[in-house]
Amino acid sequence: MQNLPDRTGHYGSYGGRYVAETLMPALFELERAYKDARRDPAFKKELENYSRDYVGRPTPLYLAANLTAKLGGAKIYLKREDLCHTGAHKINNALGQSLLAKRMGKERITAETGAGQHGVATATMAALLRRQCEVFMGTLDVERQALNVFRMKLLGAKVTPVDAGSKSLKDALNEALRDWIATVSTTYYLIGSTAGPHPYPMIVRDFQSVIGREARKQIVKAQGRLPDLLIACVNGGSNAIGLFHPFINDASVKMIGVEAAGLGLGGLQHAATLNQGSIGVLHGNRTYLLQDELGQIRETHSIAAGLDYPGVGPEHSFLKDSGRATYLAATDAEALDALKLLSETEGIIPALESAHAVAQAIKTAPELGKEQTIIVNLSGRGDKDMHTLARQSGVTV
Repeated sequence: MQNLPDRTGHYGSYGGRYVAETLMPALFELERAYKDARRDPAFKKELENYSRDYVGRPTPLYLAANLTAKLGGAKIYLKREDLCHTGAHKINNALGQSLLAKRMGKERITAETGAGQHGVATATMAALLRRQCEVFMGTLDVERQALNVFRMKLLGAKVTPVDAGSKSLKDALNEALRDWIATVSTTYYLIGSTAGPHPYPMIVRDFQSVIGREARKQIVKAQGRLPDLLIACVNGGSNAIGLFHPFINDASVKMIGVEAAGLGLGGLQHAATLNQGSIGVLHGNRTYLLQDELGQIRETHSIAAGLDYPGVGPEHSFLKDSGRATYLAATDAEALDALKLLSETEGIIPALESAHAVAQAIKTAPELGKEQTIIVNLSGRGDKDMHTLARQSGVTV
């Protein structure tokens, strides 16, 4: 399984390149450049140096002893991606792809963003590497992630609101792709998740797999063996595949991806693509989607802006169908409760996205023995969500 995708960019029947002919040369150029870069010791060294000295890797694997004691059952470890520079795992991929853009001689970097963390990470790297930067963001997300919008502008990026469709991540990605078609010779389009046409899902996965590689070494050092269970939130799926991928061939390690159940899976106000979706093509790849009977993309809902997308990375679709990973869902209310519990027990305020994974750990840990271990990918910190949390509590900030 670790050898996927195949040479055509497919994970089983998922993935591929479903794009306009004008973008095919750019995708081939990107694939060649990436393959050359990952064989180049100088590129690897530059990536390692920035990861250590700028991003702050390796991030800790932290035993949440208070939470574990409160719940009973399995030990809960948190992979602290929230401690990365910019506050989330997104910087791992933004760093790698920005170095690739520099290597390719692209002077302008564009990105789409939902929760704003990928936008902030991209703007951060563009500033460091002296590249122009434009970030596309749905107007709904611009409103609920105003702090991250300000951060991007402070970093010198242009933030372009997208007032179409659901005014969220799907529509931002649409606009970013349109821009890339028009400016492909000078622009590097830096996709933030394991979505999009090949080779993007592979590239993003590879740069994010540093999470799982580190966690593997850290848990063996702490416990003397591999973990019993990995848990991560899933939408596009970059933080989850980053944790899962280095463990895929270890049959003893179970994997649970947690989607956004929003207001509940009984209605339409959710973003649980793998639980409720069907197979189709969106944004250049074949995968599970939330769509109606006519194939029109449905609007989604999640309290977490970074989980508000109607598709999922093609590798997650393959892992679902193969049975290697299980995909469940947590509601807005469950995520809020989990955020509160982790904050009160461990003094760690997670991002609302990450709180979905914590919610699943809260359900699962008491069902397992005390000798068993769970690793939860704490993909980001909750600073960006303070306005949303305050509104939920009726507080003005």
